[in-house]
Amino acid sequence: MEERFFLYNDIVDSKTRFVSFMGEKSRFDLAVVATDRFYGKKLVLDMQSNRFAIIGHDDLEEEGYIEYAFQLSDEEADELRSFLYEVV
Repeated sequence: MEERFFLYNDIVDSKTRFVSFMGEKSRFDLAVVATDRFYGKKLVLDMQSNRFAIIGHDDLEEEGYIEYAFQLSDEEADELRSFLYEVV
């Protein structure tokens, strides 16, 4: 068997917040992972859609990013973005 070639293989401490909430358009079941790995950004996992993104305040400001990353309508993305401003 061939030996693996790792680009990196780190174990880091992280803090995960599991949150579920209903907006007017959608329900969101999220895991928000905080670690020093992503330069202050959070790893946000949407457990309903199996999508995730590394998100910081700059990403929340970028037009269309949340819509694209989580495949959401404009209204759904606004609900998620509003929540993420509180936790990112």
